[in-house]
Amino acid sequence: MIVRLMGEGQLDVAADELSSLNTLDDELEAAIESGDETLFRAALHALLDNVRKVGKPLPADSLAPSELILPPADAHIDEVRSMLGDEGLIPD
Repeated sequence: MIVRLMGEGQLDVAADELSSLNTLDDELEAAIESGDETLFRAALHALLDNVRKVGKPLPADSLAPSELILPPADAHIDEVRSMLGDEGLIPD
């Protein structure tokens, strides 16, 4: 799966990594629902850090379409809330 980290570029994330990313996505959703900014910030950073860890960067000139777009690390809680779909940021 090709993932775009807004402001950072694209990464190729293997399908077998999606389960752990979905767990982090669930934690992010819970943090957003709670409205706790500190919890939200920690959950967002954990998700993005994990994507960076498991993903393989694509060349800057790659034209591969992104299947998933994640917000930047400094995104506001309301911005991320508006990006959430029925399945969070990362579909099951």
